[in-house]
Amino acid sequence: MAAVLEQLDYIYAPSSDVARDLASFAELPGARVAFAIEDGGTRVAMLQLTESSPRLLLADHLEGETPVYIYRVPSLAEASGRLRAGGWEELRTLEIPVGPCASFRAPGGQRLALYERTRPGVVDHFEGRRDF
Repeated sequence: MAAVLEQLDYIYAPSSDVARDLASFAELPGARVAFAIEDGGTRVAMLQLTESSPRLLLADHLEGETPVYIYRVPSLAEASGRLRAGGWEELRTLEIPVGPCASFRAPGGQRLALYERTRPGVVDHFEGRRDF
């Protein structure tokens, strides 16, 4: 049986003050701000804290206090079906910049999202953008 998850690419963390939290994380040795975007009153910032994945996304529109671990999968339909069959609660499907995505809650309350990378170059488009 093939693995459901390819790689943990992003940790999507809720933030009540993205600018403040971005400044704190940006001071860590080796940290690099990829972008800080404000659009329609929503702020999202991406940081690279290590040489490899995952990247950290700080977002003021994410509900709750629990981060969402965002995994790349080869087939969103197949991986989503396997999680549902394993008792995971599907919360919603949505489009994120890199492709279609589905979010889930584990039986223990942890949050996880799966995405199929259909637009691989889109993150590069935002690289270096600093709205705040």
